Amino acid sequence: MAKKSAVENNEKKRRLVDKYSAKRADLKAIVDDRSLPIEERFAATLKLAELPRNSAAVRVRNRCEVTGRPRGYYRKLKMSRISLRELGNEGKIPGLVKSSW
Repeated sequence: MAKKSAVENNEKKRRLVDKYSAKRADLKAIVDDRSLPIEERFAATLKLAELPRNSAAVRVRNRCEVTGRPRGYYRKLKMSRISLRELGNEGKIPGLVKSSW
């Protein structure tokens, strides 16, 4: 089990990303638009820099929803490889069969 503080910090980042995503996307569109004057684009860059750092999507870490483990994460299942194996062996994941040969 991961530290509760690490999981909570990640959830706080996720909420900030949701809150500022539209504003961040609008500012990024202005910055990337080459047809606009350089002063307007620079002003948008400064406004983008004023937003909280943790509102950037790249700062969110993918974590297992069962244990909070940050490594060995399967995006499709939203859990780590260890949790996947444990739940699969217990028969709690439909369609997952332990391989043997």
